[in-house]
Amino acid sequence: MSRLNLAKPGKIVAVGLNYRSHAGELAMPAPEEPILFLKPPSAVIGSGESIVLPSGAGRVDYEGELALVIGKQARRVPQSAATGYILGYTCANDVTARELQHRDGQWTRSKSFDTFCPLGPWVETEPPSPDTRVELRLNGEVRQSAPIADMIFSPLKLVAFISSVMTLEPGDAILTGTPSGIGELVPGDEAVVKITGVGELVSKVRSGEFGE
Repeated sequence: MSRLNLAKPGKIVAVGLNYRSHAGELAMPAPEEPILFLKPPSAVIGSGESIVLPSGAGRVDYEGELALVIGKQARRVPQSAATGYILGYTCANDVTARELQHRDGQWTRSKSFDTFCPLGPWVETEPPSPDTRVELRLNGEVRQSAPIADMIFSPLKLVAFISSVMTLEPGDAILTGTPSGIGELVPGDEAVVKITGVGELVSKVRSGEFGE
């Protein structure tokens, strides 16, 4: 087990609808291929920093996730070799302005506000086991909890698929999707993403203005 410092990624590739439980709660069929979107590096904050809810954005949700950090340039990597391109693993919260997501009909604005990508607290180099659970606790209450085995597309499959679309560079992060149980954040909340053997990512929540 080795823990490394976490630098701001060059790009963040996120995956939608990648847990069977989450697809079920939305009454949506499991996708046949990974659904990809991007979050900007400017959205990244570390553990202990605050998620800022922009004024006028409407409902904002938490989404606890396992994140992969890429260790070396990856282009058209076969799934059988994908392990060698992963530097390690960390916790993530894919914060989402849910009303804007529905209003826009696509996800860029709703996923991209400053502070909308908490990552950390470090990079754990040992891969988690399939029965490791991704949990999110809101004010101490477990709201999300599912084993990594509930993923539709495994971390290795995601590295192979994404690297067939775009070149992944060292330090890039892949957010692997969220389990069921997504819900709203309000000012004063504390959201903790806990992944056993990986770490705990702690975020306070406060209100703010657009661009703050």
